[in-house]
Amino acid sequence: MVIAISPTDPARPQPGQLLARGVSRMLLALGHAPLCEFVPARGLRVDVVSVAPGGEIWIVECKSCREDFIADRKWQGYLEWCDRFFWAVDGDFPREILPDGSGLILADPYGAELQLMAPLARLAAARRARVLRDVARAAAVRLLRLGDPGAEMRG
Repeated sequence: MVIAISPTDPARPQPGQLLARGVSRMLLALGHAPLCEFVPARGLRVDVVSVAPGGEIWIVECKSCREDFIADRKWQGYLEWCDRFFWAVDGDFPREILPDGSGLILADPYGAELQLMAPLARLAAARRARVLRDVARAAAVRLLRLGDPGAEMRG
């Protein structure tokens, strides 16, 4: 039996999620520990946060088209939660509209390539500790829920 998935089906990955998958594969190959759809603070949700082997925290925002980029009014709030900030786009994205001062990753659903390293803006020690703790907690809860979807978290 073949099951067709509608383009509007919530189970179907969105273009940005497919880019995040390719980015995550690249980061993993670089020795990073990536986590998709991470919430660093109330009202913010980054596409990919990644902890580098040396402890740097990278945030990658995946943009599938010009309209997706223009509609994003929160990205500047992500800068205070990472050491390096990147845009991930596909080969058809109009890169000239991306702001200066960020890194660039060229991605598709199957992989990615680092095009431009983002400048380093080191987090304060207390902020770094908070982000690392929150990333670890989010990853641990997601892993547990894979094995036990009915598990509930308190506090």
